[in-house]
Amino acid sequence: MFTGLVEGMGKVAGLIEQGAAMRLTIDVGQFAADCQIGDSVAINGCCLTVVAIDQQKLGFDAVPETLRCTNLGRLAVGSQANIERSLRLGDKLGGHLVTGHIDAVGQLAERRDEADWSFFWFRCPRRLTRQMAAKGSITIDGISLTLVDVEDERFSVALIPHTLAVTTMGGLSAGDEVNLETDLLAKYVERQVQGFAGLQNEAT
Repeated sequence: MFTGLVEGMGKVAGLIEQGAAMRLTIDVGQFAADCQIGDSVAINGCCLTVVAIDQQKLGFDAVPETLRCTNLGRLAVGSQANIERSLRLGDKLGGHLVTGHIDAVGQLAERRDEADWSFFWFRCPRRLTRQMAAKGSITIDGISLTLVDVEDERFSVALIPHTLAVTTMGGLSAGDEVNLETDLLAKYVERQVQGFAGLQNEAT
């Protein structure tokens, strides 16, 4: 589990194709000192397992399904990525509960900058917006954010200067793809509602 509070940005140091899979090497700086083989780390919100450590560089294996369903397959050497180590029991939960399992890839449709702040609209599949509500939570590239407005196939967020400065959000442009994970509780609520509706249909 994660919180969606990004600890820093890493830089892609290497990409090695392994058939349809890929070995992803990321320079995470000082965070590598607290990591061990087998640890879970969120890279742009996608939970990956540390399989190699070389000083400040961590190695991860991304399977074909991960590359297909996230934006990790679009990374290039030198690209920046948001980094968060997994939540430990007793840690402060400052964001919201995040699993690191990406639901879909969205796309930045519109960016409006106002002084040091920014207002973003993202496009996404309709099935995801059914799990969203204004003032609820959404994880974008591993960042826990508050939803402003939600429409059928898009949603908006407002970004403070700090978020723009310490995450990859500041470098996004219209058309860029991002990893999306909807709120865990919203998933369960939708599932329960679907089950209740199914029982009603069976009763009639």
